[in-house]
Amino acid sequence: MNPSTAQAEVIVDELVRNGVRQVVLSPGSRNAPLSYALYRAAHTERLRLHVRIDERSAGFLALGLASRTQSPVVVVCTSGTAATNLHPAVSEAYHSGVPLIVLTADRPPELRAAGANQTIDQHRLFGAEVRMFDELAVAESRPGQNAYWRSQMCRAWHAAAGGGRGGPVHLNIPFREPLVPDGDDQWCESLAGRPDDARWTEVSQRGQAPSELSRVRARRGLVLVADWGAEKAGEWGDRYGWPVLAESGGVGVGGSAAISTGMWLLNLPEFMQEHRPEQVLCVGRPTVFRQVQQLLADTDVEVLLAHGGVDWAAPAHNLREVAETFGAAPGDVDPEWLTAWQHADQKASEALHAALDLERWPSGAAVAREVVDALPEQALLVLGSSNPSRDVALAAHQRSDVVVHRNRGVAGIDGTVSTAIGAAVAHGQPAYALLGDLTFLHDSNGLMLGPYEQRPDLTIVVLNDDGGGIFALLEQGSPEHREAFERVFATPHGTDIGKLCAAHGVDHVLVRERSELTAALQWRPGLRVVEVRADRTALRSVHQRLLAAVRTALLG
Repeated sequence: MNPSTAQAEVIVDELVRNGVRQVVLSPGSRNAPLSYALYRAAHTERLRLHVRIDERSAGFLALGLASRTQSPVVVVCTSGTAATNLHPAVSEAYHSGVPLIVLTADRPPELRAAGANQTIDQHRLFGAEVRMFDELAVAESRPGQNAYWRSQMCRAWHAAAGGGRGGPVHLNIPFREPLVPDGDDQWCESLAGRPDDARWTEVSQRGQAPSELSRVRARRGLVLVADWGAEKAGEWGDRYGWPVLAESGGVGVGGSAAISTGMWLLNLPEFMQEHRPEQVLCVGRPTVFRQVQQLLADTDVEVLLAHGGVDWAAPAHNLREVAETFGAAPGDVDPEWLTAWQHADQKASEALHAALDLERWPSGAAVAREVVDALPEQALLVLGSSNPSRDVALAAHQRSDVVVHRNRGVAGIDGTVSTAIGAAVAHGQPAYALLGDLTFLHDSNGLMLGPYEQRPDLTIVVLNDDGGGIFALLEQGSPEHREAFERVFATPHGTDIGKLCAAHGVDHVLVRERSELTAALQWRPGLRVVEVRADRTALRSVHQRLLAAVRTALLG
């Protein structure tokens, strides 16, 4: 057996022993030893192998799988720019606490020194955005290699799993030729692992409980849910009488304390002046709404953060206390406080949906509401990072019986189709995604599924307003910037999404009427795209009218 084959076989075996069940592979020559080893492991049903030709899509497919299972998923590629294409997924995994094990093949040192083809500097390629980096020594036919390889896989697994919320690790593996098996099983030492498929190295978790906040003491407080902990936050709010506001609105958040119109209420200064909390318990890292940042920067409000085990952010650098999870709240809570927010929520919700019914169809807000209404129980909803996240938070009815996933670690539009496919495969129940057209087109390679690949049960709803509608809601979309807006921000593309889907063999439905959308959203298995075409120029005015309706209902 040649050294590269021996090393790859041991690496794959030890990863499986540690718990790896999903691997995403992109084809290449230098990673051939790993490709053969993974094929054999998949053939014997020790793991499930997913093959993607685009490394960026491969990385986000792995991210989607890992985000739903919360167990490390391995992604493997060859050397050179193949490895750099994994960087967006690594960044998202690092900032959102998703466990990935990235194996990049590389040339051995003598070929790097010679300027060999497809060679770049892959040493610490992903910088500080990994929890562990290691470059394995080039495999040699000598005793001691088996223990070394297995030990490093255990280190990688433990670093990725994180003992709670995980993160990405990067192992760079230089392979020396020959890169293909030679048919000889002889090696200078036993390549066996521990008996009974045990890990080479067991790591004790020592039973340490997560840290808890201890300074929760206000009679009038708010819980603000950002990127994790929605279910627990809902239960906490119910128990202690604090309103629960989420960046996904009322979707994925349970309990009577959930305020589905919370993002509208925070945007009314007059309302907030009368309903200013003494403390805000922030769960995770808020990233979507400016009114949330304004609340957290209010010097009259004490901010407590439950960060969930990943690096924590301080939007206004004024955090009073930080812990991994919630603590107990005070017993002396204002009994009228939650009731006041609930009454405001009911008024705002009635006014909002009445106003939305009067708007010309379709709008992003209306489509988001109808998608959420159509979701089966326990369905997964993957949201694009731009307008879809905002539309669901602002317009959807409360649904505590669905699961929401958003790539909010760095909030990019990279790889969202692939993320949704991976999350849908891992979810194993009905799954939907709501994406804007640019987000969809940015990862259209995610639709490229070969004949041997598992096809997800996923309905992707694309709101196609022919460009970057999100910018119409920002300063760039104001009238004084109209001349430059269309070319450098709106970026119309004119792509025929139906033909793009046909090229990939993916079912496509173009919706022209509201009734057609209702029918198209009926659940059925398989991968399909439902396209709704909308007028981007109306976005800003629609949001202004909806805000005015909520303001009138609450303030007169």
